[in-house]
Amino acid sequence: MDKSLLQTFRKAYQDLELFPLINVRQIEAFRVDFANDTIARLEQAVEDAPPNGKIIFAGHRGCGKSTLLAKFSQKMRQQEYFVVFFSVADMIEMSDVNHVNILYAITVTLLTKATEAGVQISENTRKSLLEWFTTTQTETVTKDLKSEMGIGGDYLKLITAKLKNEATFREEIKKTYERKVSELAHKADEIASIIQAETKKQVLVVIDDLDKLDLGLVEDIYKNNINSLFLPKFQIIYTIPISAIRNNELLAILQSVVSRIQLMAVCKLFKPQDSHKPDGVPKEHLINLFLEILKKRIPEELIEPETAKQIVLKSGGVVRELVRIARECCSQCLLLIRSEPERTDIKINEEILQLAVKDLRNEFARPLGENLYTILVTTYKNLTPIDAKSDEFLSLLHGLYVLEYENDDLWYDVHPIVVDILNRKHLI
Repeated sequence: MDKSLLQTFRKAYQDLELFPLINVRQIEAFRVDFANDTIARLEQAVEDAPPNGKIIFAGHRGCGKSTLLAKFSQKMRQQEYFVVFFSVADMIEMSDVNHVNILYAITVTLLTKATEAGVQISENTRKSLLEWFTTTQTETVTKDLKSEMGIGGDYLKLITAKLKNEATFREEIKKTYERKVSELAHKADEIASIIQAETKKQVLVVIDDLDKLDLGLVEDIYKNNINSLFLPKFQIIYTIPISAIRNNELLAILQSVVSRIQLMAVCKLFKPQDSHKPDGVPKEHLINLFLEILKKRIPEELIEPETAKQIVLKSGGVVRELVRIARECCSQCLLLIRSEPERTDIKINEEILQLAVKDLRNEFARPLGENLYTILVTTYKNLTPIDAKSDEFLSLLHGLYVLEYENDDLWYDVHPIVVDILNRKHLI
């Protein structure tokens, strides 16, 4: 076995796992600048909004929002904002997210970031905050919390760990504040006021990964509890999946509380009229942009140039799909190195790509039924579904089976790998 080749592919495989790019090392090693116009629009929305303004940021899962928000957060820090950027997935079990523990997570994270930044908090205030964090509706839970805090150590880390890992703690927080979310918001405001007074900077909270929630949770959080999320008197950016803002009822609610939903569109590799033509010419600057993302992670000697381009085209313009396909290709190569150890010429080529696409194609195909196939075929042929607001279509949009694009007009297309499924079934 060529151990050098194995290690090189293994590193490429691991580097492809580094998405989104959050920390400084990852950004310096792998970032390729794109969607700068989206950053400019977000910057404008924040700077032109009132100090208590809220922003809804929507886009497909995997289109690069997290990486973009990390870059945007860094830029706003340089412009004298006290930015608190966190992923809800790092704070709360994703299946158990609700408006109460989102507000609680904001409060905990604000105090954590203030402490890390050396913000001076008086001893009386600190004791008051500790008392607040350890007081819940159930007396025995409160007693246990106070006992744990008394052991010593970082009580903020302890609370954060409980919020993430203990369903009983999350339920206790929900019971305690469900009918008095204004108290949660007031406590967050108190901490934000301390930060702003000490640093002379405006607080901006950016919450990532809310767009990755199941649609049912998204609807409950944003449709039924949007006013609670908007209670804090400082600026907050909330993420939301693009499928959610295609729901008429939810869209109307969101538009009643924000003047405009900020959108991160998928990169359009083709013009609508060229998207299905065998001789359609993709946009060269976008192809080169996506190729640059691959080059940052996969050494050029490990991949044939034409195969790299095909990976880009198979992504449909979604960055995470580009990374997912490329990672599956590396996995296939690692398997081949182990199964044919005498070979030294293994690289990502057309054969490897087809093996990778086969596995991904089967992943897409498993949940599909006749009704969903009908919607996919209609969308493919007309670049729009019969009913863009139907639950079935929104589930396809949420699952990246269908991708939304914007030019002068809004249009939709089917994920290139899903197109393969339709072709194999002779549906198109």
